[in-house]
Amino acid sequence: MIRRSVIAGTGSALPKRRVSNAELAERVDTTDEWIVERTGIRFRHIAEEGETTSSLAVEAASKAIAAAGLEPNAIDLIVLATATPDQTFPATATTVQAALGVNDCVAFDVAAVCSGFLYAIQVADSMIRAGAHQRALVIGAETFSRILDWEDRATCVLFGDGAGAVVLEARESEDADAPGILATKLHADGRHNGLLYVDGGPSTTGTVGKLRMKGREVFRHAVVNLAQVMEESLGTAGLTSADVDWVVPHQANARILEATARKLGLAPEKVVVTVDQHANTSAASVPLALDTAVRDGRIRRGDLIVLEAMGGGFTWGAAVVRF
Repeated sequence: MIRRSVIAGTGSALPKRRVSNAELAERVDTTDEWIVERTGIRFRHIAEEGETTSSLAVEAASKAIAAAGLEPNAIDLIVLATATPDQTFPATATTVQAALGVNDCVAFDVAAVCSGFLYAIQVADSMIRAGAHQRALVIGAETFSRILDWEDRATCVLFGDGAGAVVLEARESEDADAPGILATKLHADGRHNGLLYVDGGPSTTGTVGKLRMKGREVFRHAVVNLAQVMEESLGTAGLTSADVDWVVPHQANARILEATARKLGLAPEKVVVTVDQHANTSAASVPLALDTAVRDGRIRRGDLIVLEAMGGGFTWGAAVVRF
């Protein structure tokens, strides 16, 4: 028998306030044309007072649990990926646990920035396959607007807030083609810290800090690293890009998505794109895009999908999933 982690339900959440490029141009020295041409972004959602990483995570998680046909107490593991926690500690995952009314489970955060959801997926999948847990709630949630420098037009136009979640459930089957996570692959290279980082922290400045990025260098690394890790994960699963029904990528920049698809020889219509509506929501972007494509009917049971992301540090990863 093969024990796999199956995606039993998906969910997502966005702040109420939707901000267009035109509205952003009223406070930042930029234009709609400049943003669209360089990034493909047209809108983003910005958290207002009372909207937090945990509140968005709870909404997304509740939808995922409902989609899986479960009650919250069926969850015995919560792994939450975020670079913008509610507090330095405790883990935002425990805040979500309490809000959902889950009486007792393992709950902790993972910090790998935009790759965080992929890191969280591998952690939860490993714990499920080891037999330690039966049902895991894996969440990516961010309020990146709180760490942006709104005077830096090169970065503040790129990001938005949001959350996405999946319920992973252990299932056993003798069928090698049964649904579930087939392969994951993660990487990190801390030598590139200075290309995408936040210039603060409790141990250094005692402040939260603001996001800093060297966009051209990040773009170059992203295209190479994402194509490579997708090929690695597919190879581990004994598959090729020709077998893929959908790629659900990190939604950082439309040009990165296009370049990565070309490098892999994938048809553009196989790539789920939400960056135009949501901008870059960091760890939330992959599960948010996944939920969007599931709920609009594009991704269906039995489809082979690849999830991928790269974030600051650098970290990057991919997962091959039979949905």
